[in-house]
Amino acid sequence: MNTAPGGRAHPFFFSRTENDNMSRTSRIAGALVSVIALAGSLAACGGDSLEKEKDGGSASGGDARKGSLVVGAAAFTESKVLAELYARVLGDAGYSTSVTTVKNRELYEPSLEKGEIDVVPEYAATIAEFLNAKVNGAAEAEKKPVASGDTAATVAALEKLATPLGLKVLPAGKAVDQNAFAVSKEFAEKNNLETLSDLGRSKIGVKIAAGDECEIRPFCAPGLKKTYGIDVTGIDPKGVGTPQSKQAVKDGTDQLVLTTTTDAVMDGLVFLDDDKKLQNADNVLPVLNAKDAGAQEIADALGKLTDVLTTEDLAELNRKVDSERAKPAEAAREYLVSKGLIKK
Repeated sequence: MNTAPGGRAHPFFFSRTENDNMSRTSRIAGALVSVIALAGSLAACGGDSLEKEKDGGSASGGDARKGSLVVGAAAFTESKVLAELYARVLGDAGYSTSVTTVKNRELYEPSLEKGEIDVVPEYAATIAEFLNAKVNGAAEAEKKPVASGDTAATVAALEKLATPLGLKVLPAGKAVDQNAFAVSKEFAEKNNLETLSDLGRSKIGVKIAAGDECEIRPFCAPGLKKTYGIDVTGIDPKGVGTPQSKQAVKDGTDQLVLTTTTDAVMDGLVFLDDDKKLQNADNVLPVLNAKDAGAQEIADALGKLTDVLTTEDLAELNRKVDSERAKPAEAAREYLVSKGLIKK
């Protein structure tokens, strides 16, 4: 287990920094060439690549008698909150923990394999397709996706890909966070839009406020074009679900914003229904370095949280951080105490 981070930065899951949120779309398998290029950049960064959270995001607990664990977080609100939840339940179980923020999955996943990071909160379908592209090549992964709307099947496929890489996948919970797209209420009313199919049929050109990864993520711009026939004219790299991205759509600079189903700060915006089910089942689950963090005691501690956490809980935690400006660490602590998962 790690006493200090050794590698590099935002998880993203596609990830969002707090304002890089594409994480979660932060989330989705990228082209293999992107994986290789970014993995190379990770190696070049070396020990300076992992950055600890500066604004109260770091968490610690336990007396270190059971060892120390580094929890990875992507640079967006939800990932930071989840990382704090993980760190605190593990701290309550007797481990010394710290939270490290990493820019995107292409960077943090290799750090997880190397043991520079011990555990990250992940999304089943997204990480499954990411590893599919990494292991089998982007072209093959596109032809033979392993993720679907079936959570059990998706997790089984993920385990098959992750295990040879030295990763351990824990069971998925009820909480699910999928990519979602929204427009301004005014834009929706003016163009009679309720679904993404409506937007495709309208033939209106749209610029998407998202992370720059949106350009290659199969469940972002490429998926919108292929599944819905939406005319994507460009990507405005303001991050996933960030205040800047949402404001750009409200102002009319951009027409579509990428956020997630657990985004609780949607003033002036409305979701367009994913009526053709472009998005897969992205249930939240922990992924660990099997060698350094594969102990059953760690799985049991994280499992207690997984069993309790819901999609609604995540949305409320996101709201507290994004609207009430609570620190992720404090929001996580209050939630865990309220659920009886840690001592006060």
